[in-house]
Amino acid sequence: MAGSPKITRIETFLAPPRWLFVRVETDDGVVGWGEPVVEGRAEPVRAAVAVLAEHLLGQDPARIEDHWQVMTKGGFYRGGPVLSSAVAGLDQALWDIKGKRCGLPVHQLLGGPVRDRVRAYAWVGGDEPAEIRDALAAQIEAGFTAVKMNGCGRMSPLATRAEVRACLRRAETAREVLGDERDFALDFHGRLSPSNARRLLPLLAEYAPLFAEEPVLPEQVEALPGLVGASGVPLALGERLYTRREFLAPLQAGVAVVQPDVSHAGGISELRRIAALAETYGAHLAPHCPLGPVALAASLQVAFTTPNFLIQEQSLGIHYHRGAELLDYVVDSAPFRFDRGALLRTDRPGLGVEVDEAAVRAADAAGGHTWRNPVWRYEDGAFAEW
Repeated sequence: MAGSPKITRIETFLAPPRWLFVRVETDDGVVGWGEPVVEGRAEPVRAAVAVLAEHLLGQDPARIEDHWQVMTKGGFYRGGPVLSSAVAGLDQALWDIKGKRCGLPVHQLLGGPVRDRVRAYAWVGGDEPAEIRDALAAQIEAGFTAVKMNGCGRMSPLATRAEVRACLRRAETAREVLGDERDFALDFHGRLSPSNARRLLPLLAEYAPLFAEEPVLPEQVEALPGLVGASGVPLALGERLYTRREFLAPLQAGVAVVQPDVSHAGGISELRRIAALAETYGAHLAPHCPLGPVALAASLQVAFTTPNFLIQEQSLGIHYHRGAELLDYVVDSAPFRFDRGALLRTDRPGLGVEVDEAAVRAADAAGGHTWRNPVWRYEDGAFAEW
């Protein structure tokens, strides 16, 4: 279309603690930001963004859905976390540009808000019960009404009684400190074998966790119907699923909460479709987001407009942060101020976050980061899930 703006420049920036930002600029000076990253694999995602940029340069940024279709389906070989995350960050940036050009927040472009507040939870680690007690008390003092913690550490393929009791003590401690009016969730990171999950989940029910996250690995989807039937604890998963198609089998198995990540699962465009799919199964959306400010801002735009939204993850003070914090790369922290454990809706255009471009450029110029997740092993030297 004659006279339409065109994308003229796409840049990426590695920034501590483990983030990757993308900047998309048009020929009339409008800039959109996104966060395309796989934790521990930022460099391959950066390369994938460069390949996808070949399609976007010279194109009209307003054609978001068409660009999404081409970026996800235009290659004969499709899918996977690296490509999907590259698409996700670029999709965020295109929505940011559209909102800024229209002078509207993205949630207005998605149909308008259905809520004014987005409840969020804080991380409290979870490795030592004594430390948990103090960390929980600190989050209560900060005004949060929900927390999440690791459900276990390294777990034997068939858990010992001591390992089971250690998990239960975490839950018991959380319930004692939080009382009955606040919530806690347990994240197992796929560390439980299906047999361990069948043993442990029924024992956790008396502590009424908000949900148990990734009790088994995402590829063990065949175990989910039995786990859903074995316990009244709601099951959650989805941070390692990247398309709505991958969420279909877990939803059919009865998973209660889906947790797609806006920086992994195809961006805002696919996140809202996953949420709609979950709604048809009576499931709730709790977006995964232990990442940076652009990813959180994009997640919030979906949360404000999603009827079946439950709760939002956010990374303020999370244990993964080394060398930078959530708000170190934003000009104004106002969109991320908490009110009684919730983030408030704003009408700032686009994603609603102003990135500190100078800080991002400086972080990348200083070497960015090479964050990698730990590799765990059992006592016999064999690989263990982290």
